Amino acid sequence: MKELIVASRNKGKVHEIRELLADLPVKVTSLLDYPKIPDVIEDGATYEANALKKAMAVARATGTMTIADDSGIEIAVLGHAPGIYSSRFAGKGASEKERNRKLFKMLQGMPMSKRRARYRCVVALVDDKGDEISVAQGTCGGYITTEERGTNGFGFDPVFLLKRYGKTFGELSPSLKAKISHRARALAKIKGVIQRSI
Repeated sequence: MKELIVASRNKGKVHEIRELLADLPVKVTSLLDYPKIPDVIEDGATYEANALKKAMAVARATGTMTIADDSGIEIAVLGHAPGIYSSRFAGKGASEKERNRKLFKMLQGMPMSKRRARYRCVVALVDDKGDEISVAQGTCGGYITTEERGTNGFGFDPVFLLKRYGKTFGELSPSLKAKISHRARALAKIKGVIQRSI
């Protein structure tokens, strides 16, 4: 069975991608299986640049087909920040809870109508030489809550509210999130390409 490396050490993200690709005949590994590969500095100006940089670096280091994503949360009233800086906008090494607290502080006193947000994900797939095969994007719209709700998912999931369901990503079942999330939508667009490439 051909191997596909997820260029990430984020356990939540790796688990989610593995589940979303579970029906493909491919062995999904990650950087958790390759501890000697150094972290790739995400210094691109776009999600696509960061995703491609990570995927290319890992593929060239391992000689294995690689997929990488760069994703973030974009809040309209903040000029679509934190965006590509989502994982580090509360400072290097900040925990998920610390990032959520900073978000609450930035939106303090704002009504729900001004707390509109969207998750964005760009997925890049490269071959075993590190050459680009395909890039896909997915988004999911919602709102930022005033408190954390739910324990499912990771990152901003407990503060990202989907009004249609009256629940945050942290409260949704993993099976429903796997149908509607930004990452699910991006991966759905690229799954056929992966299948043809393995």
